[in-house]
Amino acid sequence: MFDTTADLAAVRVRYDRATAHLDAPLAVVDLDAFEANAEDLVRRAAGKPIRVASKSVRCRALLERVLARDGFSGVMSYTLAESLWLARSGVTDVLLAYPSADRAAYAELASDPKLAASVTVMVDDVAQLALIDGARDGGTEEIRVCLELDTSLRLLGGRVRVGARRSPLHSPAQLAELARAVRRRPGFRLVGLMAYEGHIAGVGDAVPGAALRSRAVRLMQATARRELAARRAAAVRAVRAVAPDLEFVNGGGTGSVQHTAAEAAVTEIAAGSGLYVPRLFDNYRSFTGRPAALFAMPVVRRPGVGVVTVLGGGYPASGVAGKDRLPQPFLPQGLRYDAQEGPGEVQTPLLGQPADDLLIGDKVWFRHAKSGELCERFDRLHLIRGSRVEETVPTYRGEGQTFL
Repeated sequence: MFDTTADLAAVRVRYDRATAHLDAPLAVVDLDAFEANAEDLVRRAAGKPIRVASKSVRCRALLERVLARDGFSGVMSYTLAESLWLARSGVTDVLLAYPSADRAAYAELASDPKLAASVTVMVDDVAQLALIDGARDGGTEEIRVCLELDTSLRLLGGRVRVGARRSPLHSPAQLAELARAVRRRPGFRLVGLMAYEGHIAGVGDAVPGAALRSRAVRLMQATARRELAARRAAAVRAVRAVAPDLEFVNGGGTGSVQHTAAEAAVTEIAAGSGLYVPRLFDNYRSFTGRPAALFAMPVVRRPGVGVVTVLGGGYPASGVAGKDRLPQPFLPQGLRYDAQEGPGEVQTPLLGQPADDLLIGDKVWFRHAKSGELCERFDRLHLIRGSRVEETVPTYRGEGQTFL
């Protein structure tokens, strides 16, 4: 992050200079910050390869930049159509992190040797295997399969659950049973195991002004890490007993990279949000990233003293609705939303003393809440190096790809 008000003022000057020839709305990625964040992820992974989560980046050019760096290997995708698109674009190792019901894409996967060799699909139910078989449409290629372990922490005999509702496979025995089902079924090959600990990797443990809550989160996460490390190791042993040639065990996330990397059972780490560092990733004790992706909106009105109105800006993030899901007015410092309006679909009033120094056409810089969702709003990213735009690249949307 930035240490002083002067640091932030200098950043604003740099961004304004770099984009002076461009009209807002626009989105940028600060390459110096992006690369520093990538280096920090690699440092925390301590020698284990990082599989970059595409949903947190959603820009093919930036995925290619990351994959060209030492310490990164493979992509974790979020839809089967996206997986095939990336594989056709030259990515040779794509792990689909979520089960799919895209029958047309499965038919394509099963009929193309190159795609079948490059893409691994996620399975946590024998019904998904049946769906894939029913969608083959004559395709005979072997489908690479990964199983997902439910990482949630269950307390009081299961009456209390902490963590996302993902896979139904919680115990090592359940994983082993499905592994045997995959091995028995022709046309499938079990190659991986995944366990994403979102309640550890995606929840900040040092929230300003919330000391008691932060301590409770730290206690929960410490408990969850111990429980999951033991259960994940047992699950890997159980699955390897069925499939000794298992290629990878994926775990982690931006907020837990160093903890997950310390587990001997894990062979690779997943991370993506730590490259852009959106505002939801500010409140961690374990790492400090630099905001790398931002968007700018133009001042279009000056309704009165201490108020400006910018175009658009109402880009709430997914998840449980709350203030933490809203974009944050970032530069100049000191602007805030009108409590009666908030960020709007077409216009957003902003309050605060800095408003009086802003002119019509000036840019206000915002940070979004969740990483790759920014790219669903913009068709291009301007990549800034120092005080200039080094390159302008399309987002997924800019390439005509809207997978979700």
